[in-house]
Amino acid sequence: MPKKRDTITYALYDGNKKVYIGTTNDPEERAQQHKGMGKRFSRMDITSRRMTEEGAKQKEAEQLESYRRGHGARNPRHNKDLDG
Repeated sequence: MPKKRDTITYALYDGNKKVYIGTTNDPEERAQQHKGMGKRFSRMDITSRRMTEEGAKQKEAEQLESYRRGHGARNPRHNKDLDG
């Protein structure tokens, strides 16, 4: 049975500053969850096509690694762990 391709990667921005990188299968619900947790952001951008959850997690890790390379090895403000 083929795996479901229902998960995407996304980034949250506060103005032009990227503040979070993550994965979800429901972007609207996830944005509301972030707001409920007090995360400040002005927009959510979808940064991948729909893929398997495993593929999206790998893509998220790659996006976080790329971000850290350009930001002194630091994660976006709201990402606490190295893997998101």
